[in-house]
Amino acid sequence: MGKVLIIGAGGVATVAAHKVAGNTDVFSEIMIASRTKSKCDAIVQAIGRKDIRTAQVDADSVEQLVALFNDFRPDLVMNLALPYQDLTIMEACLQTGCHYLDTANYEPKDEAHFEYSWQWAYKERFEQAGLCAILGCGFDPGVTSIYTAYAAKHHFDEMHYLDIVDCNAGDHHKAFATNFNPEINIREITQKGLYWQEGKWVETEPLEIHRPLTYPEVGVRESYLLHHEEIESLVKNYPTIRRARFWMTFGQEYLTHLRVIQNIGMASIVPIDYEGKQIVPLQFLKAVLPNPQDLGENYEGQTSIGCRIRGVKDGREKTYYVYNNCSHRAAYEETGMQGVSYTTGVPACIGARMFMLGLWNKPGVWNVEEFDPDPFMEELNKQGLPWHEIVDGDIEFNDTL
Repeated sequence: MGKVLIIGAGGVATVAAHKVAGNTDVFSEIMIASRTKSKCDAIVQAIGRKDIRTAQVDADSVEQLVALFNDFRPDLVMNLALPYQDLTIMEACLQTGCHYLDTANYEPKDEAHFEYSWQWAYKERFEQAGLCAILGCGFDPGVTSIYTAYAAKHHFDEMHYLDIVDCNAGDHHKAFATNFNPEINIREITQKGLYWQEGKWVETEPLEIHRPLTYPEVGVRESYLLHHEEIESLVKNYPTIRRARFWMTFGQEYLTHLRVIQNIGMASIVPIDYEGKQIVPLQFLKAVLPNPQDLGENYEGQTSIGCRIRGVKDGREKTYYVYNNCSHRAAYEETGMQGVSYTTGVPACIGARMFMLGLWNKPGVWNVEEFDPDPFMEELNKQGLPWHEIVDGDIEFNDTL
């Protein structure tokens, strides 16, 4: 058993806190900290456990983080804050001897660009400190990476083609809303696409490549090729992969709103002067859009996220599709949050559980696929994200672009 500190008080942190609080066999003490302490207190009240501590901290400040870590002395810090804050939290962990886990890789605040190089650069320092850093333990990245590791271990001698497919077939009954932090969400989908093809990266225009794909229990949805961080680590750790792509569904109404937002400059991250003050248009837009944490009550439908893989096993070609479908309604009834937050928060808890049990704990900086996938896959079925397999079925689009 061990002490865990959750940094963040958004939808993902709320789900993770509920799940951590329910895993009493491995988590002895829990603290939730964020910039706004009242949000942490609200999570604790919703969970109904008075022994969970809360604190105020600015995760941009290494000094404040170090003071908090030294006060609480957690075994593991779960970074469920913003990707901008990954490096400050990792630095504070190194200074205080705390292990680390996150769900999304670092991106600089002034540039819509994300890759693992900044965090991988910490590998030697974590090794020398005898500390473990677990990167990308959400759903995508996270579960999709574990799915790939599980497929490599049990279903393939060589994986050649990987397509990660992410469908949100839910309806929140809002004209326009994002399912997680609007600033991060819009930065992610408005940048150029990127995929791996025969040993090199291929760049596309934003949302340039799309096609209809069929999702279990959902049906056909138009799916768009995006750049997504788990591809970067997966092609490094599984060098037999010849092509790796990431696809996400968007409705036409969503894309129309997004296009207007871009055309009028509201997606910009370049500060402008407004009545003598510097403001970032995208940050202002975030302030007026619906809060993703408030979408759950009226959210209908489900998500469907998985990996479609083609490769070779015992000398013959094989296809494999592993996926999870998550009900927004069921997620809300359990945690008060919608399915997108649920599918990220639950894996974060499972990753923390893997660490506490000693199953995922080795000095250095690691992506989740570098650990044994089997105990994690087992916990997915127990913790609310059951997975399903289709072996040698139609995975629809093993064509070249």
